[in-house]
Amino acid sequence: MGYLICNKCKSYYELGSGENGRDYVEHCVCGAKLRYIENMDIVDPRWKPVLLSKKPPKIDIFKNRFKKIFTLPDLNLKVRLNNFWNKLLYRIHISQGNNSYQGTGINSIYDLQNEFNLKNIQWPLVLPVIVILTILLTFSNGIFSLLTLLLLVAVGYFFNNQIIGIKNALIAGAISYFLGSLLSGSFLILIPYTILGAINGAVCGWIGGYLNRRLKSR
Repeated sequence: MGYLICNKCKSYYELGSGENGRDYVEHCVCGAKLRYIENMDIVDPRWKPVLLSKKPPKIDIFKNRFKKIFTLPDLNLKVRLNNFWNKLLYRIHISQGNNSYQGTGINSIYDLQNEFNLKNIQWPLVLPVIVILTILLTFSNGIFSLLTLLLLVAVGYFFNNQIIGIKNALIAGAISYFLGSLLSGSFLILIPYTILGAINGAVCGWIGGYLNRRLKSR
């Protein structure tokens, strides 16, 4: 038994049998801190009884604090990605001498998603390159390995669209490095070697596309 009282708004809550004041909220609805007393003699008629809410369980308090610590604020990631993609496309178009480029708006996010497909892979070009690269990576060493990079540059150079060229060179590099590692018995480095092939393909494809653009702009 006992009472939780608020001296600011003249309100009180009478604890029932078996209730503990520690189980209830520490502040009144008016914002003032509640105080526990054993007995209460109501003399002032302005005092009024109120209902108080119990504290949430400790597990809920912990969960809320955990979420506040590890939950990121609203970063508008979709808008940020859209702006980044528009700036990237703008720079590519400007470098190609196209000054009339306009952003594609939020649909560019979906354009980026559409690039993750194999529809614009030129397999008649990519497959022979994969075969040659796989043979070089499996049976040759030393300076002949540099031919793999030159072939990937050539793949990127073949395409007028630099993005598509990078994509085709990346696919050719990843598959050929995977097969080369597989056929040479290097199973422990299969995944890292495949990633290396994808990186080499992307870089060499970009170089090939850059050379294509520079030579045609002369």
